[in-house]
Amino acid sequence: MLALLWRRPAVFVLVLAADAIAELLQTLLKAAIPRARPHVSHLIPVPSSHSFPSGHAATSFACATVLCALAPRFRAWFIALAAAIAYSRLYNGVHYPLDVVGGAVLGVLAGVTALRLPAGRHRRSRRGLRAG
Repeated sequence: MLALLWRRPAVFVLVLAADAIAELLQTLLKAAIPRARPHVSHLIPVPSSHSFPSGHAATSFACATVLCALAPRFRAWFIALAAAIAYSRLYNGVHYPLDVVGGAVLGVLAGVTALRLPAGRHRRSRRGLRAG
């Protein structure tokens, strides 16, 4: 929405890059760390992939990190939304708390990485916005 409102495709590209980086990293980590999912009553169908790290937490925090840097005024809303998405993984019984924390940390790292891409450096310096 911000990309459309600001008429800045770079915002969309950076969020997409952060999401893709987080998705790639969490997929690689899930393949390397074969942690089983919790054995609780699930509210949703149990995903077939491993548990660590949470992909939802990773991608939501990656996107929130980029958006926080580009629109710091809405930082609290972006972080709250990412935290709610991450918490939903615990609530639905498909992740352990450490999976969600690991996914969130991975997501922040992916977001920071995306902001270091040429489009991110140019966008922030042009508008005078800072990362973090």
